[in-house]
Amino acid sequence: MSKGRRRKGLQINGMLLLDKPTGMSSNYALQKAKRIFEANKAGHTGSLDPLATGVLPLCFGETTKIASYFLNGDKEYQVSISLGTSTDTGDSEGKIIDQQPVGISQGKLDQVLPQFRGSYPQVPPMFSALKQNGQPLYKLARQGIEVERKARDVTVYRLTLDRWDNQTLDLTVSCSKGFYIRTLATEIGAALGCGGHVIRLRRTGLGQFTLENTVTLEELEAFSTAREREALLVPSDQALIHFPQITIPENLAVYLTQGRAVRPPEVQGLPENELIRMYSQSGGFLGLGILSEDRKIVPKRMFVSQ
Repeated sequence: MSKGRRRKGLQINGMLLLDKPTGMSSNYALQKAKRIFEANKAGHTGSLDPLATGVLPLCFGETTKIASYFLNGDKEYQVSISLGTSTDTGDSEGKIIDQQPVGISQGKLDQVLPQFRGSYPQVPPMFSALKQNGQPLYKLARQGIEVERKARDVTVYRLTLDRWDNQTLDLTVSCSKGFYIRTLATEIGAALGCGGHVIRLRRTGLGQFTLENTVTLEELEAFSTAREREALLVPSDQALIHFPQITIPENLAVYLTQGRAVRPPEVQGLPENELIRMYSQSGGFLGLGILSEDRKIVPKRMFVSQ
């Protein structure tokens, strides 16, 4: 392969479901996978902390256009919380800021844990990628600067106690977008009166994807051919099955590819002002559109022919 081809990379489309290892940033994992595929374009769908492992969807080529839509997906985690010690980051990578004796009981846990189920406002941690005036909060936090953060409405659909002793809580948590497990660990520790921080975090689910769908970097490197690796990629449209779909007549599909709205003959049952998967009658995936109030399909994210 020529040097020019290597610089440009290969045009690869689809989503890889990576089981991210611990101790590695999401961006580093992305770049490593990108090099393995020799892909020219790649992005991830929201990062996992370096401490965390588990489901990390990586988008290649045209699929990078839909990366942001996975930030809205529900998530599931398995987390271990170390009791008695609080850190400034809420996990074991931070500095210890307080230590307290631990003395909890099943009765105390039964009283505290239900407080963190359901919907409630959660204040994001300073050590996060959220930005204020264009500056990531974690950069301010490293300078010792703390700013006011607006609470965001989040939902914990399920929080189960898997195991506990006087040092560690093991929980399974299913939650909505924007939920911070490190904040949960900090708040549970505070409610128990001893403090706590995350020592292990594994994302076991994101939207419809689970650990069973993932591949490790080691497994990816072990494949001897590009065809074997590309067979692991989830097609762009399959990654969007949580959106309803519509089939567009071929004569109208042409206008959509030109960025123009169309009025299909049948839009019965489709929700207005929500994303819809669009297919041509020949079966090709066109991209995402929105049904407007005047019953037209407006193109939102179009895909080139794959």
